[in-house]
Amino acid sequence: MAAVLPSTTREILLADIPGGLPGPEHFTVTRKPVPVPGPGQVVVRNRYFLVFPGLRTLIGGQVDGVPLPRIHAGDALFGPAVGEVVAAAPGGPLRPGDTVTHLFGWREHALVAAADCTPLGDVLPDPVAHLSSGSAAYGALTRLAEVRPGDTVFVTGAAGAVGTMAGPVARLLGATRVIGSTRSPDKAERLRAELGYDAVVVPGPRPIDEQLAAVAPDGIDVLLDTVGGDQLAAAVRAARRGARFALVGALSGQLSPSRDGGSAPAEIDTFRLVTQGVSLHGYSGQDHPEVTEEWTKRFGDWLRSGEIAFPHVRIPGMDHAARALQELFEGRHFGTVVVELPPV
Repeated sequence: MAAVLPSTTREILLADIPGGLPGPEHFTVTRKPVPVPGPGQVVVRNRYFLVFPGLRTLIGGQVDGVPLPRIHAGDALFGPAVGEVVAAAPGGPLRPGDTVTHLFGWREHALVAAADCTPLGDVLPDPVAHLSSGSAAYGALTRLAEVRPGDTVFVTGAAGAVGTMAGPVARLLGATRVIGSTRSPDKAERLRAELGYDAVVVPGPRPIDEQLAAVAPDGIDVLLDTVGGDQLAAAVRAARRGARFALVGALSGQLSPSRDGGSAPAEIDTFRLVTQGVSLHGYSGQDHPEVTEEWTKRFGDWLRSGEIAFPHVRIPGMDHAARALQELFEGRHFGTVVVELPPV
C-alpha cells in the first residue's frame, strides 16, 4: 500500500550569513508543500541526517576544492541522510518502502534523483550506521597510512566522528599502540574505557610534545589527523623514521571563530619531514571510490562480531537540529551526531 503523504513538510534554511561560527539564530525552520516526483525522481522521508562540521565551510563560502556547493542565505541545508522512499515516478529503479542514503538531509521529505540515492541492504545491522565517518578513517588508514602490525598510531580529535572510529579500526588493522587526543578529560577517559585507546593526550597547560613523549617515548609511526594546527606540528616532531601521516580534517581552522572555515594554517618542521622520511598526504574519498563498499562490508562484519562499535548521539527532532550543530562546534558530543526524525 502506498504511503499517504502529508500536504506539507519542513526543512531548515540558512537565514543569514554569520560573522563567525553559526548558531541557532542563523537558521530557520520553514514549511513547504511536499514535492511530487518527476521522471527519474523519488521522494524520501528522512529518518536520520548527519550533523557534520563541513557545514561551517559551506556556510563560510570557502568551497574551493570542496565537492559540495556553497550555502547562501535562504538556501536549505543539506548533508548525508538515511530515509525511506515514499513516492517514486513510474518505471524507476526505486519503489516506495526502499531504504536509501542520499545528500538531502536537514528536511523531513527530500526530492532526490533516483540515481543519487544508494539503496541499503542488510550489510549493516542498523541503518543509522550508514552515517558513520568510518569510511574516511578506514580509507586513510589503509590507502595512505597503511597501518602495519607493531605500529604506534596517533589520532587527533579522537572523540569526534572520525576519531572514534579511527582508533578501533587502527587496532583491528594491527596497530600495537593507539594514542588519541581530545580537549576533554571526560572524553579522554571514555576513549580509554570504551574504545580501547592506550593513552590520550589533552591539549592545555601541559605541552602536547611533553605528553606525547610520555605516552610514545619511541615516537609515532602513523598519524590520522582531523585537527591540524599545533597538534599536527607536535606529531611531526614525534614522528619516527618512515612515519606515514594521513590528514582527514583540519578542525583547528575550520571551527575557529576568527576564520572563514576554508583554511587551517599550521607551522610544521619540514626539515624533520625530510630527515625522517615522513610521508604526508591529505585523504579524499573522491580519490578512492572503492573504499566505501569495502569499508561497509568490513564494518558490518565487525559490528556483528562485537569487534567494533559505532559511537553516536541521536538528537530528537528537527527543532533541535540547529542547536545540535552548535553543540558539535563546541565539542559537547562524543562520536557521530545525527538528528533522528520520528516515524509517521
